[in-house]
Amino acid sequence: MSNSTLPQLPASLDLPAHLSAQKYFFVCTLTVLSWDTLVLSPRSYKLSRTKTWPPLKALYYFLQTWVIADFVVTGVMFFSTSVQQDTDCRRFWPYEPICTAILLFAASTAHVIRISAIYSHANRVRSIMFGLLFVQAVVTAVCCGFYRSVKLLDGQGCIAGPLNNQSWVAVYWLIPTLLYGASFSFAVSRSLRTLGERPLTPWRLMLRDNLNLYGTIFFVNLINVLFYFIMTPTGPNDPIKTIVTSMAGVLTATMTMRIILGVRGSLENGGTFTTGSGQGSGVSGSMTASAVGVARGRSAPTYTLGDIHTHSKTGAGSRGADKIEGGWDVDKSFVDAPADAKVVLPIVGENDSIREESGPVSPFSPKAGVQITIDKEVQYDE
Repeated sequence: MSNSTLPQLPASLDLPAHLSAQKYFFVCTLTVLSWDTLVLSPRSYKLSRTKTWPPLKALYYFLQTWVIADFVVTGVMFFSTSVQQDTDCRRFWPYEPICTAILLFAASTAHVIRISAIYSHANRVRSIMFGLLFVQAVVTAVCCGFYRSVKLLDGQGCIAGPLNNQSWVAVYWLIPTLLYGASFSFAVSRSLRTLGERPLTPWRLMLRDNLNLYGTIFFVNLINVLFYFIMTPTGPNDPIKTIVTSMAGVLTATMTMRIILGVRGSLENGGTFTTGSGQGSGVSGSMTASAVGVARGRSAPTYTLGDIHTHSKTGAGSRGADKIEGGWDVDKSFVDAPADAKVVLPIVGENDSIREESGPVSPFSPKAGVQITIDKEVQYDE
């Protein structure tokens, strides 16, 4: 028997294990991005209808546009089977780290604005957050120069990675992770301070203040940094260090967008921090009783049948008093009721404010609503 040789797979299909895993994970990343873009579209449209353009609103639409431009273009180059490593990938590799650095800076700016707002722009909190933001801008800008195209085969796509797989380039992600960790810590601390005013279960507290969003951003970036420092590549063409990079960037952008949408009230000055009990910090508005239609408690005047009968006989009633008296005196054998047999007639005007201005409303006014409650039956002689 002659030995038969198996046909060689093309380079686009003959992928190393780590590269294959990264391509699958990138598909998951694009799925998450597509889903969040679809789900957030109605709320994005509603936000666009507001007239003002505070910084958080501008950052929201920038993140929504930039995250698509970043990872869709990167995905096209990563899955392309026609790109050449020596020409196409060498020209393309700066795109991914630079675009992602801009994306992270925009997301971090939104965190700085929001965290400063929920602490009523306290100097200590603002100094910490702005300091981390400044360090992030400098570090990510410098680290962009230490990325290169991973040396894959022609047909396996283009992907950027640390120069010579050096782990220290992970500071590109470490500084933003520290900022998101500080943001998460400040948000949790601010929420816990409200438990004395309004006790809540941890689950409801997390959902009320969007702590799950802050936590998601922090932990996905932390995992990404750990992959940079811990995972050991098998060679110069192994992109294992950047396997979580795409998911970290997408989740950071989309979760930050959800944080912006979760702000109650106006986005001016970073919004306010509300506990759901009508209290807030920062530039918060107040809701008055007249705005929500809350009526003040007021007791209506009461009359007895005897009062009305006497009032009608003296002619002190309204112009329709004679007709009403006739209605009561239809039976000529009428006998006065005992004193304890009362019928309460609460008189309620059509408009409380009108009654306050015009004085007491006559019980015989045609605009008055009469409610009769009989406390005791009255026996009459035949």
